[in-house]
Amino acid sequence: MKHRMPRKTLLSLMLLAAFGGAVVADASAQGARSADRKGESRGKSQKPEVRYPDATREEPKTKPSSKMQGKLSKLFKAYEKDDNDAETLTLAKELLAEPAANEYDKAMAAQLGAQAAYNMDDTATAKQLLQQVIDLNALDNNAHYQSMVMLAQLQLQDDEFAPGMANLDRYLAETKSNKPEDLIQKGQALYQMEKYAEAIPVLEQAIAATPEPKDNWYGLLLASLISAERPAEAVKIAEQMAAKNPSDKKTQMNLVATYQQADQFDKAATTLEKLRAAGQLTDEKEYRQLYVTYANMDGREKDVISVVNEGLQKGVLKPDYQTQLALAQAYYYSEQIPQAIEAWQKAAPLSKDGETYLNLARVLWQEGRIPEAKTAARAALDKGLKKPEDAKKIIALP
Repeated sequence: MKHRMPRKTLLSLMLLAAFGGAVVADASAQGARSADRKGESRGKSQKPEVRYPDATREEPKTKPSSKMQGKLSKLFKAYEKDDNDAETLTLAKELLAEPAANEYDKAMAAQLGAQAAYNMDDTATAKQLLQQVIDLNALDNNAHYQSMVMLAQLQLQDDEFAPGMANLDRYLAETKSNKPEDLIQKGQALYQMEKYAEAIPVLEQAIAATPEPKDNWYGLLLASLISAERPAEAVKIAEQMAAKNPSDKKTQMNLVATYQQADQFDKAATTLEKLRAAGQLTDEKEYRQLYVTYANMDGREKDVISVVNEGLQKGVLKPDYQTQLALAQAYYYSEQIPQAIEAWQKAAPLSKDGETYLNLARVLWQEGRIPEAKTAARAALDKGLKKPEDAKKIIALP
């Protein structure tokens, strides 16, 4: 049985294609909405949108205190200025420390301070202040729940899965939200926690609830199905997506990655070849994906050679170690030994150890090129080997 090229894990390629943009809403945007720079939170004449009409929480009656009116006004003015986050955070902390401030004053200061801290990449402070907003329980539902979901996002981004999921579940339970965007956040969180079987129905619900689901939502569902070892379902969805968008390269590449994870290399190769014929294989990763696909299929060495040489000629593939090694193995197993030796001679100096030099030495020895085999064996020893005795045996040949 001949040695195959090591099979690459292709899930990362699928995820890379699937997550072209963030799946969950940006935490900064959440915070900005919850503390509207146009004064929504201050109760200006325009009535704010009720974002959570089914919320179980009764909105508090707390209002800003008259004693803190001046400090709150100063804080809002600082917040409304661009690139003024440091001053905003300072003023927010000062107001939070005021003995005369009531719960509303402190909650509003904590909310604006959290957004400023987030803008300054100080997520620890942002999370601390958002927790204060929730604990004070003094803002309207819009601001209260936007702070809660922003806190959940930041915790999940920091791999604080237990508190992050607890806050996200609380948010969904109290708001009674079935918004696709909110469900997607939970689906992604479950995926991050490697709870793939739990993520799948949540993601399916989110996708079913919107007439135009985003591509990255499907990508997350595909990744969950693959990770849950349900490749047949993933293939079915990927094929449906590809059929709807036959000219969309990203969708077709997602299909390729899904086929590969399902060990359907023939279908993956066919899809890639269609892209190649249409001139849509344009970067190194894509050419590499095609020749690796062929390398995982029996009897397709000549296709590996064709793809690699085309990629090298076009300058899309770099003549690096991985490329030269793939070429060497394909030539060797298709019994084109001189070409295999030439490729191994190019690959060996680029290897991190001496194993490739040792393989070259063995092939040279098999071809009766003993002096060259000994030279390669010495180079193998110089670069390091797991079993140096194999190289020494070749060097000791008469």
